Amino acid sequence: MDHSAHHTSTAHDHSTHQAHVGHAGHQMGGVTWAAAAKATLHCLTGCAIGEILGMVIGTALLWGNVQTMILAITLAFLFGYSFTLFAVRKAGLDWKSAIKVALAADTVSIAVMELVDNGIIALTPGAMDAHLSDALFWTALLGGFAVAFVITTPVNKWMIGRGKGHAVVHAYH
Repeated sequence: MDHSAHHTSTAHDHSTHQAHVGHAGHQMGGVTWAAAAKATLHCLTGCAIGEILGMVIGTALLWGNVQTMILAITLAFLFGYSFTLFAVRKAGLDWKSAIKVALAADTVSIAVMELVDNGIIALTPGAMDAHLSDALFWTALLGGFAVAFVITTPVNKWMIGRGKGHAVVHAYH
């Protein structure tokens, strides 16, 4: 794909840049499924790290299910935001602006993922009482992440197509 027309001036035309978010996949509404999947995977990676860490810490401290889940969700948001935060800081944004971009980019995506993922864990018989060494724990957790990815990808596609969510980060890549 020839991008020479896109880079003809030093001014950054965000609407032109938006039109080619993601160069692979099928176009639908100006945003590719590949771009939406990439944004979702980015978010899911931070969420998964935070959530697994929270589950491990809560279990190691012998906390109850509610306290462990609250810690896991809190860390999922923290790690999810941090991936975006550090990327846009590296691109030159000051802390205040970077925090605003991270919040705008990731809040809905992380919230949907956490709702779906934790809902699946909570509804899987025996998963809340499973230990880290139990296959049921990991099956429910990883299955929850997989379902959350499938459900969150169309949400991210819709948001990116409207200039929201990960679309606000794209200007800093």
